[in-house]
Amino acid sequence: MDKDIIRIEIQNELDVVLAYKRAMQLSGLCGMASANQTKFATAVSEICRNVLEHVGQGLIKFSLAEDKGRLFLEGFVSDRGRGIPDFPQILDRAPQEGHKGSGLINSKKLVESFVIQSDSEKGTRVQLRKLIPANHPPINNSIIKGWVEYFDSEKELSPYAEIKNQNMQLIELLEELRLKNIQTETQLSEITRLNEELQTSNQEIGKLLQERSVANQDLQKINKELDQFAHVVSHDLKAPLYNIIALSGIIEECLQMQNLSEAVSSIGMLNEQANHLNKLITDILLYSTAGRHNLPRKEINLNTLIRNILAAHPVKATTKVYLQPDLPTLFSEEIYLQQVFGNLISNACKYTNQENGTISINYRQEKKYLEFAIADNGPGIPLADQERIFRIFENSSLHRNTSSGIGLSIVDKIIKVKGTAVWVESKGSAGAVFKFTWPANELVNSVVA
Repeated sequence: MDKDIIRIEIQNELDVVLAYKRAMQLSGLCGMASANQTKFATAVSEICRNVLEHVGQGLIKFSLAEDKGRLFLEGFVSDRGRGIPDFPQILDRAPQEGHKGSGLINSKKLVESFVIQSDSEKGTRVQLRKLIPANHPPINNSIIKGWVEYFDSEKELSPYAEIKNQNMQLIELLEELRLKNIQTETQLSEITRLNEELQTSNQEIGKLLQERSVANQDLQKINKELDQFAHVVSHDLKAPLYNIIALSGIIEECLQMQNLSEAVSSIGMLNEQANHLNKLITDILLYSTAGRHNLPRKEINLNTLIRNILAAHPVKATTKVYLQPDLPTLFSEEIYLQQVFGNLISNACKYTNQENGTISINYRQEKKYLEFAIADNGPGIPLADQERIFRIFENSSLHRNTSSGIGLSIVDKIIKVKGTAVWVESKGSAGAVFKFTWPANELVNSVVA
């Protein structure tokens, strides 16, 4: 479908205005959107103004053109001037306001198809095509004939009114573009906000995943310790229990044979095994709860605390105890201090030299912690055993092997809760010194740097 609709001679500025108006009217009749109407009309007026400025007169022809199944509104502008010899180079340049060829470059950007032919003999011919939307109103020969009759009968154009109308259309287009820019900025701001929230969420998720990984590792470690704990506990509880069962059988046989002296002897051993079992169970309970208390803190005078602990432990008459007189007062958990000092003092009482034993309890203050030392002159602990004795049920030093193997583990567990350290110093044959540190910020009436 190639149908001519209007021809306009371009001889003055009013003709350029008329070409703009007809381009707007025709593109509107073809169903184009308002923005595309303005683009097509602006491209047409730019080329027509070039003709008027550089040649003085020319012609524009509006028609419908079909190409590859698509329908276009075409404006064909021609003149009989001297041509534009360098138009290919002009079209390749970036547009600069006021420079030669800027009208051509701008017009090319506003339409789907821009074809120019120019030479010195035939002048210049510019074909401008704007795509008509697929859902356009009905267009046929009768419709086109009606358009032609309407334009022929339209009253004479008022330049002032038409220019004013063009300005209003441009103002409306600018306002539409402004609103779209605001909408775009709002959408970009919302997208930025959502991206920031997403990044924050991703960081939080990463942190949670990291915390979960650490928690899983801790849980695996705890499960492993529990498995080991259950295995060792069941093994160590069975030994005195089997002895009790065996001694009960022996006592029963002695009573049947009326061998009372042997029965009494067996009952004594039975009591020893029962006491050992009771001590083992008590120590296990203490270990399982050590460091798990949400305990209140109070002022504790260590001299008083330690004297009470010594009074509760059987210290032999041959053993001398040296207690540093100026031990500090702490604001701390009393049960923790009782357990730590109690187990270490009990350990010293048990293993110190039986003939002329000595136990000394001292402390010294450092900048951030207090260091306590409980020393005895017992058989000592070989270097190879000095680390393992703090593990539960691993008191297997050849020199010290008569305890339940839990007391030092309780001490180690509490010290870890306080975030300090416990260790033993011994040359293996000249006694042992158990040392531990305690936070200095728990000192009463003392300022810690």
